[in-house]
Amino acid sequence: MRYAAIDIGSNAVRLLIADIIENNESVSFKKNTLIRVPLRLGDDAFLQQFISERKAADLVKTMVAFRNLMDVYKVTDYIAFATSAMREAKNGQDIVRTIKEQADIDLEIVTGQKEAKIIYTNHAEQSIDKSKNYLYIDVGGGSTELSLFSEGKLLGSRSFNIGTIRILDNQDKEETWSEMREFVRDHTKQFKSVNGIGTGGNINKLYRLSEERGGAPLTFIKLKSLYSYLNSFSLKDRINVLGINQDRADVIIPACEIYLSVMKWANIKNIYVPSVGLVDGIIQILIEKNFLNND
Repeated sequence: MRYAAIDIGSNAVRLLIADIIENNESVSFKKNTLIRVPLRLGDDAFLQQFISERKAADLVKTMVAFRNLMDVYKVTDYIAFATSAMREAKNGQDIVRTIKEQADIDLEIVTGQKEAKIIYTNHAEQSIDKSKNYLYIDVGGGSTELSLFSEGKLLGSRSFNIGTIRILDNQDKEETWSEMREFVRDHTKQFKSVNGIGTGGNINKLYRLSEERGGAPLTFIKLKSLYSYLNSFSLKDRINVLGINQDRADVIIPACEIYLSVMKWANIKNIYVPSVGLVDGIIQILIEKNFLNND
């Protein structure tokens, strides 16, 4: 059995095809194929509140390709979600209808709150030590989702319109930064220590660049020095000398800034990077829908 997850983000569009593994009482999944297409819908959405014809056409073509791949892989169920860029684009719902007509894919534009919930559906904290306190930090192109867990219980979750593409386009607002700082401080001040859980493509790349191994967390100090190191290179040299993909080389700097800010406000010394994102959460939702609700 195979499920598919589609995530239409502000920087990239992803398709994850996963093999579903049933083992006695438990159901898990193994990633089979992950495809990432860097469409940068956020550049249009955050500057014009409208997705241009060219980018909309590219998105529809991508969805047609994803539909063909899902058919070839014999995917039995899927969910397709769109996040920040499509939330802000005035023609978002028109594009949703075109995708249904041309690719036969049902696409839902999700709220920031729902996006946060999907990300922590993975419950990465349980594989570390669920008795501790964790702040999930998911940084995307258009928004940052924060969710605080203490001893396995959700204490607060919120989405903020601060993201890497938004910062590059100078569309982040000072008051939003202040709101995010207040949320972090209010929700973490009662705890002596909080660990971070970082999700999203940028933190995964930063973790690989840090050369940490075996699930060891990335320290605040190491992330800060990595940020200084990357910032010492020009955009061109981050691409040519460090070998970072063109569509990652610019956003990785503002991503660092967001992670470091949140970690500083929450006094987080270590951030775990479990290599999960929205698509993993979507597969988990499909498992729960098809298996756990059948009892």
